[in-house]
Amino acid sequence: MKAKIVITPKKAVVDPQGKTVRNALEQMGHQGIKAVHVGKYLEIELDSADKESARRQLDEACHRFLSNPVIEDYKLEIE
Repeated sequence: MKAKIVITPKKAVVDPQGKTVRNALEQMGHQGIKAVHVGKYLEIELDSADKESARRQLDEACHRFLSNPVIEDYKLEIE
């Protein structure tokens, strides 16, 4: 199994890296970009055959270690 995790800043949190990317794109001539949000993408290979157990373990890892739940949201998908 493979887990895919996308971690992004919460909408209410100022994203200085996203603002920098948006400004750079605008300076390069790319118009119409309202906002950019920079986050993290992780792929984790799993040995477990139990999808629900793997989801619970990874959900805990996301909440306790991989993301900062105060300022970040995450989306977990297991294939």
